[in-house]
Amino acid sequence: MAIVLTGDAETHFTRSMIPHHEGAVAMAKIAPANGKDPEVRKLAEAVIAAREKEIGFMRMWLEKKTPTSQNSPKAEN
Repeated sequence: MAIVLTGDAETHFTRSMIPHHEGAVAMAKIAPANGKDPEVRKLAEAVIAAREKEIGFMRMWLEKKTPTSQNSPKAEN
């Protein structure tokens, strides 16, 4: 989840949250695919839906804020 620091708190937060949420979605997809407890499956499905919506919003926000080449999270060298 390493990103290029910009000095802009909102951009830094948004770029950091995208990979964080992508990780949550990846983990949550395990429960509906393999789990048996209906409550956990329902929770996992809600996590997937909410985080994917938030990822979409953050990507859209970054598109408006920065040039396309700077939008994806990048590892620091």
